[in-house]
Amino acid sequence: MSELFGMLASGTNPGFVLLVAGVMAALIRPTALRGVVLIGAPVLALLMVLYGPGWGVDAARTDLLGLQLSLYRIDSLSFVFGLAFVVATGLIGIYSLHRREPLEDGAALIYAGAGLAAVFSGDLLSFVLWMELTTLASTAILLSRRTAAANRAALRYFAMHMISGLLLICGVAVIAMDRGTIEFVQLGPMRDGLLVGILDPSEPGGALFLAGLGIKAAFPIVHAWLKDAYPEASETGSVALSVFTTKLAVYALVRCFAGFEPLIWVGAIMTVFPVFFAVVENDLRRVLAYSLNNQVGFMVAAVGVGGELGVNGAALHAFTHIIYKSLLFMSMGAVLLRTGTTKASELGGLHRTMPFTSIFCLIGAASISAFPLFSGFVSKSLIMTSVEYAPGVYIAWLGMMFASAGVLEHSGIKIPYFSFFSHDSGKRPEEAPFNMLLAMGAASAFCIGIGVAPVWLYELAPYREAALEYLGVDLFSAKHVLHQVQLLGFAIFAFLLLKRMHLYPPERPGVILDADWLCRDLGPASWRGIGSFWERASARRARVSEAVDRWRDWLVSQCGPSGWIARRASVSAGAIWTVIILGATLAVIYGAVR
Repeated sequence: MSELFGMLASGTNPGFVLLVAGVMAALIRPTALRGVVLIGAPVLALLMVLYGPGWGVDAARTDLLGLQLSLYRIDSLSFVFGLAFVVATGLIGIYSLHRREPLEDGAALIYAGAGLAAVFSGDLLSFVLWMELTTLASTAILLSRRTAAANRAALRYFAMHMISGLLLICGVAVIAMDRGTIEFVQLGPMRDGLLVGILDPSEPGGALFLAGLGIKAAFPIVHAWLKDAYPEASETGSVALSVFTTKLAVYALVRCFAGFEPLIWVGAIMTVFPVFFAVVENDLRRVLAYSLNNQVGFMVAAVGVGGELGVNGAALHAFTHIIYKSLLFMSMGAVLLRTGTTKASELGGLHRTMPFTSIFCLIGAASISAFPLFSGFVSKSLIMTSVEYAPGVYIAWLGMMFASAGVLEHSGIKIPYFSFFSHDSGKRPEEAPFNMLLAMGAASAFCIGIGVAPVWLYELAPYREAALEYLGVDLFSAKHVLHQVQLLGFAIFAFLLLKRMHLYPPERPGVILDADWLCRDLGPASWRGIGSFWERASARRARVSEAVDRWRDWLVSQCGPSGWIARRASVSAGAIWTVIILGATLAVIYGAVR
């Protein structure tokens, strides 16, 4: 049996296990049996990740249309992301045990399996194909809620990701024609022993691939699908959606474009602009979607820095973010399940009857805010240090510092304060189901365990020696810790001052549009305007056509045998008309010449 498991682990992509389990979960009706699949499959996939083939080995290869595909290749970068994916999949399985929705359970496992298979792919085409399967599965998660809002959001989400998929597959095609290969190991050299930054964004294929990943990572302007779709999923669906798509894009950015400096500025913008929308947003799950965009911005900036510190920061922050963001979505999912809403204007005082959920939410809030001794501090510190010492990007670093304080405002304070404390809404719901509490408790243990003893996480870093050196010298230095405490203290003081002076934006019902205003308001309004103009133009054309027809009939009648033009005129009258016409012609010519 051990030999069989060893062969299975060394030659089979762990994502395949989750894919098969997803099909089974969608077909199995007994809830207890489906629960075994939801938890057992991630455990098996975890063992396969831990006991897989040696790093840098192409364990499974095949040929497709003359191209060599590497279906299973693992190194220190893919290992970090793969481990985070399987851990999160197990937590999602536990969290969703109370559900009676086979379609959503199956789609979530297929979503996770496709993401895991993509991370462990060793070529561009396999990666893109698995990534597009995540699009189909995540769309199914949205549709499984079966509400009109979720259906509309799913269609918009699917359209955006189909555009992304087309850009990615076109990029792969161009790269294959230019390079004659799509395997990672043949596209670029090793950088300090790790295969990163293998594509050139100045080449057509690389530019297309980067554009496709930009949509998946929710770059500015093309980010609205994230905050539009994630809050419309069910309480369990939004947790699953928060894990894979954007982090899979971050993984691909590290693999393909590490060290591409413009990404520093893209990431800095991503960290800043969601702060303003999140502060005024009423739906707390939408606030979390904005903060997800903000946190991915930190990772993108680290990718732009590149080097050992930047790559470590992007990878480890993706790991911690997957856990604490899942925890925050879990806490809001529990609130949604028990109260039917996550709107701040309708919540408050829930700590009285949901004490455990409120404590877990506070732990997630402390983690995303990067309080010392919590997981976010351990990983974000790498990123901020890497950007601080990168040449020529001081303004970007200042923007990220502002965004770090903003994270505390909208996710660290606003989420727990308005849902569990603040004014008393009068709601007295039951505590979350035990399986939800168990999943949130496990995620909280990760957040605290990583923050208190980060050495085991730093051992997993793509550049292990550089990470351990940073841990020993910089992470818990007095200067670094004091700087972070001062930043967070200022943010807390600013929140209290604004609340005291009644200047903090009030929580009001409504939907806030940012870049999606272009397609959801401006686009339809422009289309209606064009249609109205076309109708008016059509009516005017009809009137002009009628007038032309009348003039034509009149001219025909006057040029006929009995018409005015056919009448006889005196010689003197003809001479007069000839002089008039000639004079007018000469006058026109004279004016033109002058």
